[in-house]
Amino acid sequence: MEVLLDRYGTTYAAEAGIRLRNTPQPLYQLLVLSDLLSARIRASVAVAAARALFAHGLRTPERMIASTWQERVDALGEGSYRRYDERTATQLSDGAELLLFEYGGDLRRLRKEADGDLDVLRGGLRRTPGVGPAGADIFVREVQDVWPETAPFLDGKALQGAEKLGLPASPAKLARLAEQAEESGAAAAAEEEAPDGHGQAVLAAALVRAALDKHVVEDVRERA
Repeated sequence: MEVLLDRYGTTYAAEAGIRLRNTPQPLYQLLVLSDLLSARIRASVAVAAARALFAHGLRTPERMIASTWQERVDALGEGSYRRYDERTATQLSDGAELLLFEYGGDLRRLRKEADGDLDVLRGGLRRTPGVGPAGADIFVREVQDVWPETAPFLDGKALQGAEKLGLPASPAKLARLAEQAEESGAAAAAEEEAPDGHGQAVLAAALVRAALDKHVVEDVRERA
């Protein structure tokens, strides 16, 4: 666990350049990233596409709607998100319109509506075009340290990574192992990445990386 968090404990939000806080803009950016990551495409490509969209200023639903379809396609192309670029360009605009209409562009209103009920929260997220069950789980997985009522949350992909690493399949047991690793000081790099105690999201991301990349599993086992 110490090696896993130390070497692979970076959330996908952080990798995409999102400084995740409980404010509308970074929460919207995480929704966009969750949409991109939920497609059948490499995670690194989805992250690169998100970074490209944000670099073009498309960091709020208002700016997303104000952009042209071609501008969104071009930005996605810069991140090599070409297989789904045209469909996703449309979904991003439609999703931004829905978010503004339903929640005034502020996902904290969905949080309040859910009132700690994960099924309600995930159902609300799935209403966003392009964000299916996988995308909703990605959002919750990444937001859980900002919205602690959702923690500990480990979706099927994270638990798959735990299985490959020979770790417990229980979210509670995995959380305890992560806490012990942080307390020992061996996970200092992960703590620097998330100085406000973003341990659960870091743990989930590290486990997902293990599920997606066999080299992560091999590296962790060799160094453990």
